[in-house]
Amino acid sequence: MISIVNPYLNFDGNAKEAFEHYRSVFGGDFAVAMRFRDFPGNMGVGEADLDRMAHIALPIGKGQMLMASDVSGGYGANFKIGTNTYIHVEADSAADAQRVFDGLSAGGKTEMPLSKTEWAELYGICIDKFGVQWMVSYTGEVKFEG
Repeated sequence: MISIVNPYLNFDGNAKEAFEHYRSVFGGDFAVAMRFRDFPGNMGVGEADLDRMAHIALPIGKGQMLMASDVSGGYGANFKIGTNTYIHVEADSAADAQRVFDGLSAGGKTEMPLSKTEWAELYGICIDKFGVQWMVSYTGEVKFEG
């Protein structure tokens, strides 16, 4: 099944500023705040985007996070406020991740196929047939040391 569901936001260069605001509202400390330059290989982004946020997370409830990143490269051309929200689901197993991803992407569009990444055994992005944007992951045994 699914163990965690979190809202995931995208910004066009001001994710850190937005999350400083959210932290002033909700309190607490960032669970993670990494720029693209902090990742091995910089996640393949260009020099102009290295200081944008690759991932930032703020705990906002019991086991829940508000998460975000800044868009980079060609993704910025399609950025539009109002369509910059994803729902992130963390599956309990690789089989559950595959089942959920297949179900959500059926009749929709796959933006990033479910595959291994630096931070998860499986991670993928899709838009379902109703236009809702999803991120599906199964962290598994991956211990990301960014």
